[in-house]
Amino acid sequence: LTKIEKMWGLSYRERVLRALLFVLPSSAALLQGSIFSFPQGMRSPLASERPVPIAGAEPGLTIAPLGIGTWSWGNKLLWGYSEENDPEIQEAYAAALAAGVNFFDTGDSYGTGALEGRAETLLGQFQREYRGPGGGGRAAKVVVGTKLATYPWRLTANSMEDALRASLGRLGYGEAPVGIMQLHWSASNYAPWQEPGLRAGLVQCYKKGLCKAVGASNYGPRQLRSLHGELARQGVPLATNQVQFSLLSRQPLDSGLFEVCQELGVQPIGYSPLALGLLSGKFTGDPETDAAFLPAGPRGALFRQILPGLTPLLECVDSVASRRGKTPAQVAVNWVRCKGAVPLVGVKTKRQVDENLGALGWRLTAGEVDELDTASKAVPRGATQNIFQTS
Repeated sequence: LTKIEKMWGLSYRERVLRALLFVLPSSAALLQGSIFSFPQGMRSPLASERPVPIAGAEPGLTIAPLGIGTWSWGNKLLWGYSEENDPEIQEAYAAALAAGVNFFDTGDSYGTGALEGRAETLLGQFQREYRGPGGGGRAAKVVVGTKLATYPWRLTANSMEDALRASLGRLGYGEAPVGIMQLHWSASNYAPWQEPGLRAGLVQCYKKGLCKAVGASNYGPRQLRSLHGELARQGVPLATNQVQFSLLSRQPLDSGLFEVCQELGVQPIGYSPLALGLLSGKFTGDPETDAAFLPAGPRGALFRQILPGLTPLLECVDSVASRRGKTPAQVAVNWVRCKGAVPLVGVKTKRQVDENLGALGWRLTAGEVDELDTASKAVPRGATQNIFQTS
């Protein structure tokens, strides 16, 4: 049955529900309240969740316990983006904001080739055009985190300020501050002489009021401690550190990074909690069954290398999901939350938003977390790590 469900691309329950929508149209509003959608009048899972406080210039600055990532918005190479997708992406944005998600992450390098910066442009457009529940008041409370790429020509604080101002322009913010200004990666692994200018840029932009908070991305425990100390000496709090984290990417746990984050008061954010889609629930680890669902391009080539050997982990996730009445993706995202990180999920459709929201409003038990940990540690080959991750 599991293989049949995966071949159809929908769970058995969802297919039954969709069939009933045609048989019993008058029951549509009730049946749409499945794990895949939250109809008008139904409480969002965020209603029972506490916002996550982050250190910044404004007291009480908080983000939702789940964020929306925009890496795919404008990326043709890995995610097959087309400008024809924009209305569907905007619908996804509106669904997330309507449900109470206020944290959206982007970057000035998001978008391939001539589309570089496209994600920031779309995010700003969607924020301005939002007309859903809460209207402009809710949109005004959105916390946008943008990551500035560590390009080799960004050597000084002024060059980082110029980069942030360009991002503010694409977002349509003018002189208004962005929520979180983040360094996309550290230069310490390959060009340590560049690092002081990057850090000085965070301080300068924060003190000029161009951002409400500052954060890092792909910083390991040693570099994070160094960055935190340097900023603290200049009166600038370090709010967040965004790292690759999933059941297939345990480095933040194994390196002690999350312990350092807790010690320093830095909120960890886990990107790629579904390991680029490997933990989405589509795959079994069986090459013949999985072949039909492999994405095109580099992701498909990577999946072919990692999927063999994943069957025990995927079966464990499926088992927990079945017992809890959740989807495998919701279990994988909830596991990230149970480790203390804010999951950053990439979405392009409203359906993806609805499913990811289903990871909120409940918690895995300690026993279930241990069960998943055991299966995760036994994986012969995990996800490929970001080459810019530092120690």
